[in-house]
Amino acid sequence: MPGGLLITGFGPFPGVPRNPSAALARRVGALARAKVGGEPVRVLILHTTYAALPAMLEPALAEAPAAILLFGVASRAKRVRVEVQGRNRTSRLFPDASGRIAARPTLEPGGPAARRSPAAAPALAVLRQSGIAAIPSRDAGRYLCNATYFRALREGPPALFLHIPLPPRTRRPAKAVRRLRQAPGETLAQACAEVARRLVLRARARR
Repeated sequence: MPGGLLITGFGPFPGVPRNPSAALARRVGALARAKVGGEPVRVLILHTTYAALPAMLEPALAEAPAAILLFGVASRAKRVRVEVQGRNRTSRLFPDASGRIAARPTLEPGGPAARRSPAAAPALAVLRQSGIAAIPSRDAGRYLCNATYFRALREGPPALFLHIPLPPRTRRPAKAVRRLRQAPGETLAQACAEVARRLVLRARARR
């Protein structure tokens, strides 16, 4: 950039041939450009592979974004999950989209057990105020979502990871609770764009 806002989503992976985090990242990026007062906004759709960390994420982080908002999908989630931390761990059970298994049980040997995001609690409040059923989560998994978050939090600027549910496969009668849990895409995008704006404001306050 340098500076500005970096927004990431993921491409497909085994079991999820169309990853909704990519579409959400693009839409939030478009909305955020009108909200962040001229700050540059970059949207990056990462390959769901361990190789994408050095090949795609690292170069983007090297441009020193002022704030980072990351999206991923949690296939079993019913609500948006605001990830409080990234952990220094991987799984040897689940291959990435290229079929590769994590090479070791930790992301950074000798690194901290976890890195926390101070931006999580304010973001949770923003989402709930927007009518999004969101919950805090202390476990971002052991897959690429956690790996990117743990790496992004090492950089220092405000960073946050949001896990979104898979969209429903069929249309069903919308009850009040169901509408809250499965917020329309535009409602979620607008709320996430406000989260992005708050991240940028937090970054400015630190300058």
